[in-house]
Amino acid sequence: MTLRPPIIPDAPTSIQKGTPLKVLLNPQAIQCLAQNIQYVHRDFAVKAFCDFAQSGLEPLELMQRAQHIALALKEFLPQNYTDAITILCGSLTPEKTDSDSSGLAGFFYLPHSFFISEFGQDTQYNGGHDPFDLSMDAMQALTTRFTAEFAIRPYLIRQQRRTLTKILEWVTHPNPHIRRLCTEGTRPKLPWGKRIPAFIADPSPTLPILELLKDDESLYVRRSVANHLGDIAKDHPDTVFSLCESWLNTGASKELKWLIRHAVRHPAQKGHPRACEIRLAAKAR
Repeated sequence: MTLRPPIIPDAPTSIQKGTPLKVLLNPQAIQCLAQNIQYVHRDFAVKAFCDFAQSGLEPLELMQRAQHIALALKEFLPQNYTDAITILCGSLTPEKTDSDSSGLAGFFYLPHSFFISEFGQDTQYNGGHDPFDLSMDAMQALTTRFTAEFAIRPYLIRQQRRTLTKILEWVTHPNPHIRRLCTEGTRPKLPWGKRIPAFIADPSPTLPILELLKDDESLYVRRSVANHLGDIAKDHPDTVFSLCESWLNTGASKELKWLIRHAVRHPAQKGHPRACEIRLAAKAR
């Protein structure tokens, strides 16, 4: 039997009116996932996996489907996390090195994200060995194909210090997708993602990350910094205002001024006087 190299199914470039996102994880996507795995793991039970993953799939929404497929992966991949994640990462398509969007196609990898988030801290599933480093490597690989911003959040909740230490290593990585993970994955209130209660209560652990990436060469990364600040401003507006003012007072570039305006846009739209002053001061000249 001839096996093809890993691919991902075609998908629209943007959300289509009247078409739910859950259809991105359909039986065809499951079949594609199985064939990708079989390319690196010849003994993978393609039909049994597909039957298991498709059972009960129809009524589930997108994130529920991803979690359901992740459970199927655990059922049919080797019953050891090291072996399973090695196979799963080996089945990925080539990494992206630019920040161009692949549209909605990347959602194909949402089950991979759930696999890492659900099982990647389970020492028992890894023969008694700590799987943390394996999971960090897997997220680094995943985020250059889709994103690991959902996968990393349980690690920040349960192993904050270790995970932040790794993130601080990533802030200088040449790949913009990995740098963006540092800011997007640590957002206190990431849309669709688990909230991080510790960062909602006290955002100070993530501020050094934002400081290091505020002048990133990639707009893709800088926009994430701004959105992260926008999250913080929902609960700690003065923290964000003071930080933005300090950046303005030390000679902000045109790009950083855009980031600042974007970061405080929501409180400014609500008429917060300090936010409006910051946006006015941050007008590009």
